Amino acid sequence: MAKSNEDELRGVLDEAAQEIARMYDNPRSWQTWLVYLLERLEAHAADSAGHTEAYKEMLSTLQDELRNRLRTGGW
Repeated sequence: MAKSNEDELRGVLDEAAQEIARMYDNPRSWQTWLVYLLERLEAHAADSAGHTEAYKEMLSTLQDELRNRLRTGGW
């Protein structure tokens, strides 16, 4: 079964997250990487109104997932 682009991206992001965690053992330092990624996504989303709305929706979903993670201890 062939991997989808989404599966490939998920794999790349997982590898990047693992590498960041190995290089910087303090979770507080990961904030810089997350902010950078969100800034890049926002810059790309600014190309069109549809992308901007999708970006805002993604942030809202991410916020909900983070709250859920804090409440339940799992994703």
